[in-house]
Amino acid sequence: MTDLKPPALILAGGRSLRMGAAKAWLPFGSGTLLSHILQRLEPQVSDIALNVSPGVPVPAGIRTVSDTLAGQPGPLAGVLAGLRDLGTREARASHLLTVPSDAPFLPLDLSERLTAACAPDTIVVAASLDRAHYVFGLWPLSIAEDLEDWLSDADHRRLSDFTARHRSVTVAWPATQTAVGTLDPFMNLNTPADLEEARRFLEVLS
Repeated sequence: MTDLKPPALILAGGRSLRMGAAKAWLPFGSGTLLSHILQRLEPQVSDIALNVSPGVPVPAGIRTVSDTLAGQPGPLAGVLAGLRDLGTREARASHLLTVPSDAPFLPLDLSERLTAACAPDTIVVAASLDRAHYVFGLWPLSIAEDLEDWLSDADHRRLSDFTARHRSVTVAWPATQTAVGTLDPFMNLNTPADLEEARRFLEVLS
């Protein structure tokens, strides 16, 4: 991996069943979850695309990448779509950085630290509080063929299972102590209660 900033893909193709609404466009701070994530991610990467279903309206200026597999089979399908897209347009990049659309406190040094741990044909995954967060990862272009073969089996959907097939390393971040509790930098928002908790963290951190 070179010292160039990697391109990034925001995974926003989920159904958001527990939240009851598309997460990326929920109000958060002075904007939306997506705008907050973009603000934190843009300085860290060379390019950003958004993995969403066809026809979903997105803010002007954001390039979209749709799944190449039907039926919204999960985040691994988004990773595959991003790798296939990257392989057609940017030969200099060896890896793709992915982040989800529901994690508003992603570290400001995410790209720098994952890239520093990168090596050829290696998946680099973020971790915190003794848990790996596979959606925050650097994925090598070299795994695209194997990933497509893996996803041809409907039972193959878990990020951790696929990652175990390849060389991988994890990079850990500490949690942050705040006035309203311990904040995991990779906190993801699945329910309205999660969203309200994240808003409280945002208020005390602002």
